[in-house]
Parts: sequence; C-alpha cells; structure tokens
Amino acid sequence: MPKKRDAGRPAKPRTRGVIEGAGSVVEQRITDTLETNFMPYAMSVILSRAIPEIDGFKPSHRKLLFTMYKMGLLGSARTKSANIVGQTMKLNPHGDAAIYDTMVRLSRGYEALLHPYIDSKGNFGKFYSRDMAWAASRYTEARLDNICQELFRDIDKDTVDFVDNYDNTLKEPTLLPASFPSVLVNANTGIAVGMASSICPFNLAEVCQTTIALMRDPKHDIASTLLAPDFPGGGQILYNHAAMEDIYRTGRGGVRVRSRYSYDKSANCIDITQIPPTTTVEVIVEKVVELVKQGKIKEISDIRDETGLDGLKITIDLKRGAEPDRLMQRLFKMTALEDSFSCNFNILVAGTPRVMGVGELLDEWISFRVECIRRRTYYDLSKKKEKLHLLKGLQSILLDIDKAVAIVRSTEEEAEVVPNLMIGFGIDEVQAEYVAEIKLRHLNREYILKRTEEVGQLEKEIAELQSVLDSRAKVKSIIISELNAVIKKYAQPRRSMLVYPDEIEEYSEEEEVPDYPVNFFFTKDGYFKKITPLSLRMSGEQKLKEEDRIVQHIENTNTADLLFFTDRGQVYKAKASDFGDTKASVLGDYIPARLGMEEGENAVYMAVTKDYSGYMLFFFENGKAAKVEMSSYATKTNRRKLVGAYCGKSPAVFLCHITEDREFLVTSAQGRILLVHSGAVPAKSTRSTQGVAVMTLRKGGRVLKAEEYEEGMLKNPNRYRKNIPAAGSLPKAEETEGEQMKL
Repeated sequence: MPKKRDAGRPAKPRTRGVIEGAGSVVEQRITDTLETNFMPYAMSVILSRAIPEIDGFKPSHRKLLFTMYKMGLLGSARTKSANIVGQTMKLNPHGDAAIYDTMVRLSRGYEALLHPYIDSKGNFGKFYSRDMAWAASRYTEARLDNICQELFRDIDKDTVDFVDNYDNTLKEPTLLPASFPSVLVNANTGIAVGMASSICPFNLAEVCQTTIALMRDPKHDIASTLLAPDFPGGGQILYNHAAMEDIYRTGRGGVRVRSRYSYDKSANCIDITQIPPTTTVEVIVEKVVELVKQGKIKEISDIRDETGLDGLKITIDLKRGAEPDRLMQRLFKMTALEDSFSCNFNILVAGTPRVMGVGELLDEWISFRVECIRRRTYYDLSKKKEKLHLLKGLQSILLDIDKAVAIVRSTEEEAEVVPNLMIGFGIDEVQAEYVAEIKLRHLNREYILKRTEEVGQLEKEIAELQSVLDSRAKVKSIIISELNAVIKKYAQPRRSMLVYPDEIEEYSEEEEVPDYPVNFFFTKDGYFKKITPLSLRMSGEQKLKEEDRIVQHIENTNTADLLFFTDRGQVYKAKASDFGDTKASVLGDYIPARLGMEEGENAVYMAVTKDYSGYMLFFFENGKAAKVEMSSYATKTNRRKLVGAYCGKSPAVFLCHITEDREFLVTSAQGRILLVHSGAVPAKSTRSTQGVAVMTLRKGGRVLKAEEYEEGMLKNPNRYRKNIPAAGSLPKAEETEGEQMKL
C-alpha cells in the first residue's frame, strides 16, 4: 500500500534532474552573436598573439625576452631553460609548453633566425627537420645573445611605454626599443583571424644600409641596397626583379628558393646541403622515395638523411650513367627542393594591422625609433636638470659652510631644519633637503668644490640634449650612427645566393619523353593505335570493329604531336607519348572518349607533326578550298582543345596535312572532275578562313569528294587541269573503264 501524505501538507514539486529553461529556443541576431562572442576573440588574436609589431616581436616573444633581461641573463652565465619558462609565466598566462616552444624558435641551436636572440646550450632541435625534437626544458640552458643589447638599450630610460601584466603585479613593455629594424632582419609568421602575417628575413647590413639611405633620401631606390631576402638556411634565390620590386612596393608576393647541392664524382652521389625554409629534410626524402617507387625517377639507387654535427646533408646515390644536373632539374620541378616563400608584410602599427611595403615599413620604424630617441633624450635631460638643480643648491652654501652648520645646530625641531635652510640661503625645498642629507664628513670645502665643478659640464650637456630635442635632423643623425655601429658589430655575409634569370635552368618534361620510331594507325570509326616497328612485324592481321577500316597509317616517332580534327570544326591535341604502345591484335584507343570530345562529335582526320611546319588543306562541299598554316595550331600552353579549327560555313569533305604543294583530285556530285594544285590556293594564318573557290558548281551542286592525286589515276590528266575556279570536266567513257580512276 502506498503511503498517504498528511492532510493539509502540499505536495512537493518533482524537480530532480530538471534544468530551468532547458529546451527553449531564444532568438538572437547573428550580428549580435558575432559582436558579443566572436569579435573579442578575433581582436585578441590579432592584437595580442599572431601579428608582430613594429619592433619585430609578437607579445609572446617580447614577454620571454624581457623576463630573461630582468633575470640578468644578458652577458651572464646560462641558466636552466625550465627556470626561464617558470619566470616567464608571470607575464605570459599560457602553459609552459607554449613558452618553451617560443624560446626554442628564438634560440641559436634551432637555426630558424639569421640573428638568434637566445644563446642556447643543449639539444634545441633543428628548424629544417620535422623529426629532430628538442630536449625538455629541464635539460637545456640558455641566456640572451649579445645582439639583445640592441633590443634593451635604454629601456629603463622611459623609451617605451610599460603596462601591467595580467594580474597587475608586474610591469612589462609594450614594445622593445630595438636600435635596428629587427622586424625585417628575422623571419616572423603568424595566422590570426581573417588575416595572416609572413615576413621574410633580410640581411642585417643591407637592412641597416637601406634604412640609412631612406633617412637621407626618401626617394632612395630600395632595390639598389636591399638586394633580396636572406634565409638562415641559405639556398639559392631565383631572382625576379619585377617580383622583388612588387614585394618592396606592396608587401605581398612570392620568392622562389632552390636548394644548393654538389656532385661527388668519386662516389657518384649528390650532396644537398641547403634547402628552402618552407620544407624539411623528411618531406624531401619521402617525396623522392615516392617518385622512385612510382617509376617517375629511375636514376636514383638510394637516398639518405646524413644530417649531423656538421649540419644539414641529404645524400642521393646515382645509378651508373645518370646525369646529376639533369636529375636535379627534375627534382626541383617535382619536389620541395625548390619552393616558394609567400610574403605578407602585415604589421601592427599603433594597434592597427597594416600590410606595408618595405619603404613604408621602414618609414614607420624610423618614426618609432625617432620617438624612442626623443624620449630617451628627454629622460636624460630631466635627470641632468634635477642634478644641476641640486648642485646649485650645494653651491650656494659654498661661501658659508659655518652658517649652514649653525642653522642646523640652532634649530630645535628636526622638521624645521629644511625650512630654516631655505630661508637662510634662499634655496627651494628640494635643494634644502639635499643639503640637509649631506653627511657630516662631507661638510668640507674640498668635497663641495669637487661636486660643484660638475655644474659647468652639466650645463653644456643640458644644452646639447636640448638641441637634440629641438632638431629632428640631430635625432636622425643619432639613429644613423647607431645603425652604423650595429653594422660594424653584428653584420654577417649573405647566406642565400642570388641566381639571375639567365643562369636558371628549368626542367622541361617534353625533353624527358623517350624518342623511338612508331607507327600510327587511325580508323574510320575513330580508333587509334600506336605500334612499334618490331611489334608490327611480329603481328598478324589488324583487329578492327565490323565495317571499320584503317584510313591513315603514318610513320613517325614517340615525341610527335597528334591533332585530331572533328566534324564540328574543332581540333583536339595530344602527344604520342600520352598513348601506350599497343599491338595490332587490339582495337586501340577510341579517340572521342580518350580526348573528351562532345557527345556525338567524331574525329575525321589525324595530323601528325613535330615542328608544326607545312599546311592544313581543307576542301568544302561548296567548292571552296582553304590552306591554313600549320603553325596556327601551335600553342605555348598545352591546350588540349582548339575551337574554330577550320571554317564551318560548309561541310568539309576532305582534310589533309601537307608539307609541300601537290595535286588533288576533286569530284562533284554531278560527276565532274577537276585537278587542283594546292599551290594555287593562297595560304592563310587564320584558321577560320573560308578559302577560295576552286570548283564552280551549278545550283544545288556540291563537291562529293577530294583525294590526293597519284600518277596513273587518270589516262589524260591534262584534260582536267584548269585555271581555278573551274567547273571541271566529265570523264570520257574509256577513262572510266577498269580501275584507273577511283570514283
């Protein structure tokens, strides 16, 4: 029996497992969702994570380097990387793995930067290897590299703004006062939301020289001093002046980088020692192995990754007779041994992302550096003015030290010492405070004279600093002198070699097609066969479909081009090497299907050529003939289909590829015959030409057929040779007897 509840006690609602509002649908505008949820995230990624600023650093880089600077790791002994990572977490609220990854990329051991910011010790992996992982942070050590002196110089002199860290316990700089354009010297890439940044590295000396030249002449030609990017892994830059100018002007473009290699004749192997920055050793080795397995590369017997303490090295063992340079040209085309570095100079300037060319970017850096110099100068000026002010107060008691002592001794309360000194010597509170704090042992004439001797020097220094503040030209001269000092101290030779267009060898697939004699067969129904002479001699009867027959048999080689003309005035192009060698006992390739012709379209003629010499001759039903130069069908690109191969106003009854002029036998539906010499038909370069009239026809008449004339086809050929256009002649009875003339 179920329990009865007490009378008068209300039943409790059953709420277990029920969520208020669950299952309800709330309408919200998509724009509100984007503004509330997505936009703050997008802005955070753009402004605080992925896009570098004008000093060349992302926030994660800056926080790490500043932490190391505050730890005293500039010019000191190394410390464990784990210690650095732990300290950095006070500024960077991300996990230790992310911080250590950032540290690895900035290190000397990783070899990703032209001028590393961190002097590392231990296994930091390699930029050019996917599988060479770096050791854990507890095993490695690091300190700031010497070049960081240029990043942190005068950072304590109010050169840049400082802000609170994420928990308001520490201050960190918003930018680093770098004394050289580090934004262009070391590569930096980042993917934000809706935008990205990819900055290629340039040679330090070239960047500084270009900056100096732009400060002296705003119209300076950047390409004359900034030759091209300079990648830490070296390689060869395939120099394209127009593309480089475009990058310098717009900040966007691509740079083609090719690996460097040497051939060891004694060991018959190729040693690759420099690769593009966009790939890794493992990717290259895997791709080459794949090409060998597919049979696309046959000259390689083995490939090994021999990267070691001496640096990157990929060794390719060659088979006997292989040409190393020719093989490398093919590998450049087919693998990442040649790759393109995409540039997108997207930089945060005053909190706004901007894609800038090199000139505009350097102008922004110059403005930033001018502000740093002015703030540093103002800081020094303020400090010197404060010191001068104190020394002048000290100088005022020089004449009567005893009076100062007497004032102090006669003052009953300590709080009255400073006011009494102010009254006694006519000095302000700051000066009086300074005088009152002087030790008793320093209350002698010698000490005071030595200190006040600095007054004259300070006044000169203050005047000089003030003149710097008042003159932009002097500020720029300071920047130029600092840039020259950076060049002298840190400049390195270029690592990437420039290869100019006339020195570039490009691989062409056509050159690699094996060339050997073949026989081409083309049938009335559109079937094609390619048979070698040996196979043809050993074969029996040609296999054909019922009622099909061979209409063309041409001997040529495997490197020839094939042009299939259709009954719809189009031509489809193919290479003989595209078709496999076959036998007479097979039907062959059905051309309309193989070349993707339109539904119902049929191939009616096959032209075979290598150099596109000669002419295409067309005879039409309306009695006209057209002779089109074969070169009209040659294209620079490998286009497969050409529309308007010949005039379509009247059906074509005969097509023929000729290399020299000859006679053709034209027959009308009324039985008239005309011998036409192709030399009488003018050649045209326009494929759609209507041609010229060769046979005059009566109303309703048409040309039935045309064919090449061979000696013996007519008993009296002169009877049918006439000046065109002509109606032709009807054959005599005796000429139609036997098989002399084929109608």
